[in-house]
Amino acid sequence: MAVYPDVVVVGAGVIGAACAHALTAAGVQVTVLDRGAPASATTASGEGNILVSDKAPGPELDLAMASRLHWPALIASLREDLGEGAEIEWEAKGGLVVATTPAAARPLLDFAAAQRAVGVDAREIPAERARDFEPHLTPAVTAAVHYPQDAQLQPVLAACALLAAVRKRGGTVRSGVTVSGVDTDATGRVRAVRTSEGDVACGAVINACGPWSGAFSTAAGAPIAILPRRGIVLVTAALPPTIRHKVYDADYVGAVASGDADLQTSSVVESTPAGPVLIGSSRQRVGFADHLEVAVLRELARKAVALFPILADVPVMRAYGGFRPYAPDHLPVIGPDPRVSGLWHATGHEGAGIGLAAATGRLMAELLTGAEPHVDPTPFRVDRPALMEAA
Repeated sequence: MAVYPDVVVVGAGVIGAACAHALTAAGVQVTVLDRGAPASATTASGEGNILVSDKAPGPELDLAMASRLHWPALIASLREDLGEGAEIEWEAKGGLVVATTPAAARPLLDFAAAQRAVGVDAREIPAERARDFEPHLTPAVTAAVHYPQDAQLQPVLAACALLAAVRKRGGTVRSGVTVSGVDTDATGRVRAVRTSEGDVACGAVINACGPWSGAFSTAAGAPIAILPRRGIVLVTAALPPTIRHKVYDADYVGAVASGDADLQTSSVVESTPAGPVLIGSSRQRVGFADHLEVAVLRELARKAVALFPILADVPVMRAYGGFRPYAPDHLPVIGPDPRVSGLWHATGHEGAGIGLAAATGRLMAELLTGAEPHVDPTPFRVDRPALMEAA
């Protein structure tokens, strides 16, 4: 495969930033374009999850495991390149998944056993010991699994650090530039992207537009079925150290895997270094409707208090929401588009984009430069039926 000497990445969220970072590390000249500020859309509305605990054995878990292994090395390289400018609040604090009903206990333990069989560190804990890990947890726990590999980072800081390293290597990052399509040469190969500030020449373009990837792919002449899925997070007042891990109810796994357009909620609770507690999560396909629904906020708060009764009297200071790029088969899209030579996609990660970004960027750079992929790219190909038939 030929090496592309110059690439335009459309989208300056964490996925686009990771792709640009990996490409510049491979010696490719990169320009990142975004109609807004870097990391100001989907990335800014995330919790910073680096999870292996919520993924069943299969391609996404393989990508998640590879990404979890790569993130620490990536952070170390950013700190070496940028010094203090690479502080991204990395916390390898682990996760705790609990069942709170008798019916949910066996499915949780079976899920963890299947993960252990493929290399996930999933440690079954006696229900009565769950409060040794989280003293303020509800006593109604019927099963628990500790996941030491789960981690968290601050997503905006991470994306901005990746982009800062791109600039330091000679790459370009431009905000406030809307990309409206691509231009091709007589052979049908991409030669430029059309933007609100004129054409930008390139040998390849990466669609890293997150929830807007479907619209961009259509404008580029190669539609894929990526839809927005809305999520809401509550933020409490700052607390002293209260919650030690990322803690969620076992029903979160089902909500992640669901393709239902209706509202899905599950309890996910974690502290941040600054003190506020983040409470999620919700999933709902409502297009790009950006209003907050009181019923969703109440449901998130109710489930969080059921998991951690101590939160009942803690004020919620704010709520924020965002759109995540949803693929019908729940797998990211990473690779070249066979319909338009030079068009590539890195999207469809839904709520797992932060965690999968490190491996996604690395895989994209490997594919674009012809290097040996560190994970099998086949399951993430663009021309799979779920994306083509629904587009």
